Amino acid sequence: MSDLSDVSRITPLPALPERGPVTQGPPRPPPLAVPGREPGGAHGPLALPLGLLRTARPRQWVKNVLVGAAPAAAGEPLSRGGFAQLGLIFVLFTAAASAVYLVNDARDAEADRAHPVKCRRPVAAGQVPVPVAYAAGALLAVATTFAAAVLCNGLTAALLCAYIVMQLAYCVSLKHVLVVDLTVVTTGFLMRAMIGGVALDIPLSRWFLITAGFGALFMVGAKRYSEAVQMEGDGRTRALLSEYTTGYLRFVWQLAAGVAVLAYCLWAMENSGPPDTGLLPWRQLSMVPFILSILRYAVFADRGTAGAPEDVILGDRALAVIGVGWIAMYGLAVAQL
Repeated sequence: MSDLSDVSRITPLPALPERGPVTQGPPRPPPLAVPGREPGGAHGPLALPLGLLRTARPRQWVKNVLVGAAPAAAGEPLSRGGFAQLGLIFVLFTAAASAVYLVNDARDAEADRAHPVKCRRPVAAGQVPVPVAYAAGALLAVATTFAAAVLCNGLTAALLCAYIVMQLAYCVSLKHVLVVDLTVVTTGFLMRAMIGGVALDIPLSRWFLITAGFGALFMVGAKRYSEAVQMEGDGRTRALLSEYTTGYLRFVWQLAAGVAVLAYCLWAMENSGPPDTGLLPWRQLSMVPFILSILRYAVFADRGTAGAPEDVILGDRALAVIGVGWIAMYGLAVAQL
């Protein structure tokens, strides 16, 4: 009988091979974009209409309230027909801007698919086929210009057509030209502010045009500056942003802010009626909330977080309060004209 206590006589079992980490195999490729279906999104008969609506950028429509800027600046009371005409102008300009967005997304679909955020756009994701986006944009552009010619005056239709042509040229080539890209976007905002006066045959004052133009350049410059700051050193940034320096873009929005404030103050300091009316100088007092709004918006610009102006305007409570105060004072000032 063998001595089991002698462990030296026990033959050891062969060592098992060391196991490495469990792998799941090669990574799966991302799902292919299928027309009519957005990965992770809605699909079915409503996918295409909803995709077209999303491509029209509903969040950007708030910018088109600027069509009422000229009538408000003139201080002329509007009849019921005037308000209806202004509402029509808002709809037409929204349709024109949506047509440009559709064409722009169709043209940039391939590049947007490689972008971490823009790849979710309906055209890039395959929810809206590229030919459909082109066709919808072209149809909307023609219908908008025709409707403006029939329902408004010829000058309104010409201004709206010029806006569409200029924005399409921007999508094709002008957005790649230094300084010209800033000018085109700024002019688009200025056209929004002008078209209400053009449609209602309201004269546009020099102070209104200067303040509106440089106010728009302030926001555009702040937007570009924020994009440059957030994407600095990122290879995915648009090529043109890499040609601008953050110092130059900061100079642009600071210069524009200064000119806008100066033009508004010169308007406010003009004589506006008899000095013995006994009323508060609302025209001069309106400078305070106007300057405060510029300073408040400049906080976001300086931080590099003004890349989405609509989010800043709609999302900052202090800016909203200042804006309400300015509207009240400005309305009282215009009523004295």
